[in-house]
This record gives sequence, C-alpha cells and structure tokens, in this order.
Amino acid sequence: MEFSKILAKEFNIKVSQAEAAIQLMDDGNTIPFIARYRKEATGGLDDQVLRNLSDRLNYLRNLHKRKEEVIAAIEGQEKLTDELRAAIAAAETLAEVEDLYRPYKQKKQTRAGKAKAKGLEPLAVLILEQKAEVDPLAAAAEYIDEEKEVLTAEEALQGARDIIAEQISDDPEMRRLLRSLYAAIAVIKSEKAADAKDEKGVFATYYEFEELIKKIPGHRVLALNRGEAEKVLKVKVEIDEERAVGVLLRAYVKNETASALEVQTAAADAFDRLIAPSMEREVRSTLTEQASEQAIGVFSENLRHLLMQPPVKGMVTLGLDPAYRTGCKIAVVDDTGKVLDTTVVYPTPPQNKIEEAKMKLKGLIKKHGVTLISIGNGTASRESEQFVADLIRELDTKVSYVIVSEAGASVYSASKLAAEEFPQFDVSLRSAVSIARRLQDPLAELVKIDPRSIGVGQYQHDMPSARLGEALGGVVEDCVNSVGVDLNTASAPLLTQVAGITSATAKNIVKYREEQGAFRSRKELLKVPKLGPKAFEQCAGFLRVSGGDNPLDATAVHPESYTAATVLLEKCGYTVRDIKSGSVKEISKFTDGSAGEKLAEELGIGVLTLRDIASFLQKPGRDPRDELPRPILKSDVLKLEDLREGMMLEGTVRNVIDFGAFVDIGVHDDGLVHISQICDRFIRHPSEVLKVGDVVKVKVLSVDVAKHRISLTMKF
Repeated sequence: MEFSKILAKEFNIKVSQAEAAIQLMDDGNTIPFIARYRKEATGGLDDQVLRNLSDRLNYLRNLHKRKEEVIAAIEGQEKLTDELRAAIAAAETLAEVEDLYRPYKQKKQTRAGKAKAKGLEPLAVLILEQKAEVDPLAAAAEYIDEEKEVLTAEEALQGARDIIAEQISDDPEMRRLLRSLYAAIAVIKSEKAADAKDEKGVFATYYEFEELIKKIPGHRVLALNRGEAEKVLKVKVEIDEERAVGVLLRAYVKNETASALEVQTAAADAFDRLIAPSMEREVRSTLTEQASEQAIGVFSENLRHLLMQPPVKGMVTLGLDPAYRTGCKIAVVDDTGKVLDTTVVYPTPPQNKIEEAKMKLKGLIKKHGVTLISIGNGTASRESEQFVADLIRELDTKVSYVIVSEAGASVYSASKLAAEEFPQFDVSLRSAVSIARRLQDPLAELVKIDPRSIGVGQYQHDMPSARLGEALGGVVEDCVNSVGVDLNTASAPLLTQVAGITSATAKNIVKYREEQGAFRSRKELLKVPKLGPKAFEQCAGFLRVSGGDNPLDATAVHPESYTAATVLLEKCGYTVRDIKSGSVKEISKFTDGSAGEKLAEELGIGVLTLRDIASFLQKPGRDPRDELPRPILKSDVLKLEDLREGMMLEGTVRNVIDFGAFVDIGVHDDGLVHISQICDRFIRHPSEVLKVGDVVKVKVLSVDVAKHRISLTMKF
C-alpha cells in the first residue's frame, strides 16, 4: 500500500509532507520534536495533525497486515482467485476485508456445516439454480440416508436451506448493501429493564426511547451503554425487516418456481438468524467506537485547555482541602511551590471551631505573606468558602480566594509518586499541597495525575482504556513541550512528559541534579546516565536552563541551531548576551520575504526554522499561557439561594460536553449552559465557541435548589 499517497489525500497535504512525516516517525523522532524542529521536512504540520496522521498510519499498516494474512489463509485453502485477491487488495476498511474472508473462515460447527457433512451441498446448489422442472421435495428425497442421519426429505431440504442461508449471510456484497441500509433507516431503541433499580431516575429519559442510528449523538449512545451495563435499560437495534430481506431476495430469488420459494425461505432465515444479530453487534460496536472517539476528542480538547490555564505567578498561596469530621487540611506554598507550612483546622460541622481556625489561618497568612487562598471544590467546600470569605473581611491585608477543581487530588495524594515527593506528610495534607500548586502552575501539578481522573471528560470510564490513555497522554506531552520545562526545577513526572525522556531518564536527571547541583547548560544533560545523543536531540529544545553559561539555553532555540542563531544576532547588531537582558527586538524584519530566503540559505537552514529562531530570540521566556484569561479572584461568597432568575454573572468554563458547558459562577454547583443557549447561530458542538478556562458572562435562567441545578444562558 502506498501509505503516503493515501494519507496525503485524506489530510489534504502534499505526498512529500506525508512521506517526510512517516520517515521521521519511523526513525524514532517524537511528535513534539517533529512539529517544532522539522518544519522544513513536513511543511509545518502541527502536533495535532501529526498525531492524527500517526493514528491513521497505524490503522493502514494494520489493514495491510490483515490483508496479507487473509490472502495467505485463503491461498492455503487453494481457493484464492485473481478476482478475490484484487477485491481484498482494494478493500479500504478492516470490515470489508473480514466480509471477503467470511466465506473461507474456519467456523465453529454450524447448521450449514453439519448439513455439508451429511452430503447435502449438491442439493443446495440444485435449489439455488431455481429450475422450473425441479421439485425440491422430490429432489431432497434422494438424499435420505440413515447412516448420515438424514431421515426424511424435509430434513434434507432443511439442511439445504441452512447451507443456502449461510452462503447468503457470508456474501460480502449482501453485507455491504445491508450495512448501507442499516446506516440509513435502522433505529436504536431502549426500555426500562424489568426489576431495574434507578431510584434517582438517572436514565429516565431512556425508559421509552427510539432514535435513528444515523442521527443519535455520541453522548446518548454512551448513556444507553451505561444504562445497559448497569442493568437499568434493555437496548436493541431494529430495522424494517421486509426492506432488509428484500435486499437479499432481489439478489438471490430469480423467479417464482418451487425452488425459488425455498431460496426465499432460506433468505429470510439468513437475515433473522445470521445477519440481523451480527449487524446489530456491528452497529452497536460502530456507534460506540464513533461515540468514544468523539468523547475522547472532546476530553482531549478540554484537557488541553485545562493544562494550559495561565499560572498565578508570584503569589504565596494557601491551599485548603475542605472536609467535615476530619477537618480542613491546610498547606502554604511559596511562589515556587515549595511547602512552607501545614496544619489542620476545624471550621466546619460537626466541630465548628471557627474562631480557633481563624486565629490559625491569620497567623499563617501574616507569617508567610499569603495573598491567595485556593479552596478545593469537594465536600464541605461551601462551608469552607463562607469561612474564608468571613476571614478575609477581618484581615488588614489584601487576600483573595479561588475555588479550584480538586478532581484527582485524592488520587495523586494516595499515589506512590506523592509518597515519594512528600514522605513527611499524610495523604490529606498532600492533597492540600496539590490544591495550592494547581492554581500556581496547573500544568506542572496536573501532569502528576492520571488525566482520566481530572474531571473534564464525559463517560471517560466507559472509554477504551488504551485508546483514551494514548490520546490524553499525547495532549499532556504536547502541552508540556509547547510551554517548555525548567531543567533545574522540574519534577520527575514533569520531565517524563518532555519529548524523548523516559521515566527512568527523568529520575536520573533529578538524581544528577541533586548530586551535582544545578545544570549550567543543556549540553551537561549528556552526562546523565542513559541519556544518549538521540534522546538529547529530542528533548534539548524543550528544556530551559535559566542563568546558565549560554543564554541560548534559556530559549526554545534547539542546540543544533545555535550557530545559525548566533550569526543571525550578529547580522542584526546583537550578541548572545543581549538575549538575557531582553533587548533583542525587531529582528523578524530580517527574516521576511526574499531577504529571509537569502539569509536562510546563507545560514544553511530553512526559512521556517529561521523565522522560529527569530521569534524565540525576541521572546526568550515566552509562556503561551500568559496570553489566556486569568482565574477570577474572589473576596466574597455567593450562595445557591442567592441566585435569582435574570441575574447577570461572570464565570469560568469548567467542562465542555456534547450538549453544553458547565460554568463555575461562584456557588458550590456549576451551572449548565445548554448548547441551545450558547449563541444565536447554529453550532454543532459547544467546543466551537467555548473552551475550558474561558471567562464568560452568563444570565441565570432558572435555579432548582432541591436538585442543585442551575440553568444559564449566554444569549442576552
């Protein structure tokens, strides 16, 4: 298979771009490295396109391998014809290949197989000819044989029909036609299962549900699957049987002879007994696969925006992990994330030691110069927020607070990683540290947590685990590498996400740093055990060494381009030392147009690389997250009971799902902006307009205090 041509057509890129991307990936280069430092080769394909291309390439290679296996298997049976070989070679999907292989596949003992063993295949062939002069029953009588357990003509006839039914079922053209018919008119239905327990009515929408499979959105497919798995729902796929069987009859019934009637009976049996069940399984599987891919896509996009939330820099932060009986765990961290202090206070029921808690926190705030409090949004969050708001009013210094999602904090705090990082703290205090740090630098903290536990997905626990892990892992890797990592402060989990660095190598980097002191240059990485030239090539550009021997080490310029960068600076009237002072300005004008092409040729690099180098030199410490909206800092509390219809508020998008977006408006429960309430124009998905972390203005449509449901709109 010419993979590069297929990929070029599907992704609307040049064949040369596809060939280069394939070669680079096959040579062991990571996608972040290819996307940033091999733009000339790929024509500037970004990381997301490269990941999609990689996924598709793997599918095509698996398809090619399966074709070879099927051809070899059929050839081994001496049944491979030139026509069949060509059909298999032309197949574009695994399903098509399996359809072509079906007639030759070794099957378990089937009714048709038993009939063939009794010598009834010639009778089936005779009936399929549908000759007017043939009396099927009379012809069947000739096959009565007690030794073969064919005792009557009707038994022989039934065996022939079984053979015909299996032949029709195995016909790849029939399956192709029926697959198209199912896609056009089949419906998926659900009803409440007998004796089902659904006390909260979670699946009430689906107790009597029906929708065309071509129209059902992914989130409803996943809801049906969940309801079925929990034995609340019975789900089935139905089609107009008369139309479906008609497809088979038009292909196999030639006339109105007695034999034709037998073929008609066999066709109906083929559909009812063999085709319909497998088609239902295939439809359900396809729907689930498509819904899962869509959900993984939405989850990945949400995760990307969550990880790229702007860090709250330069603030000593107090993390508060709320709880009732066991008290609120407190951790104070400095502006670099270093833990300064920890304690436990009991301002919530049943202890209600509010004044004692205030005294403790006031002492910590004054002692460490706390200016920001990060409150987890879990159990007792509402009471804790009220306590913090009251506390802030009593302070004589400016302190703000933010409610942060604590999703995954408990998973992290109980992990082996957290135990290694904070052996002196118990599990609950580690959680408070995580809550503080994820406000200071969401990316550095959240990479320590399994992305599936971060809480920005939909039905994530129903997704194919390997595929979800692969997709989310790619997002984390892309985010980390797009921001860059400080080589002298990064934790091992953060370093593991850098292109080319394995978990073992990350630990070796940290160990080397602890034993030898801070890295003075990127080149020093080559002294780290098990970090060879290839790994160095992949990771060096994404690691930063601030205040080191070479100012270029603090930029995104790759070491392989240091000579070109130095010459570029000289031609523009600067030196490498000017990078540190931030005085390198307006050098991009030297890289545009024909002048840029000439300069790139002179430097022995590509134009795209030249422009990137110029950008990196002008903004050496650029953090792409700094351009995004900051979290909303608060000093007072709003309760669910305070909300009124028509109230205008500002909030932060916490999760984007298929049917809308959840927005944090400052109360314990997030409000839902339904997709129909996002904007005046038609949109297919909320992600077309909103992303996690967006700060938006909303109006309250309705509030259900009992069910803790808030309906919001962005249309006003």
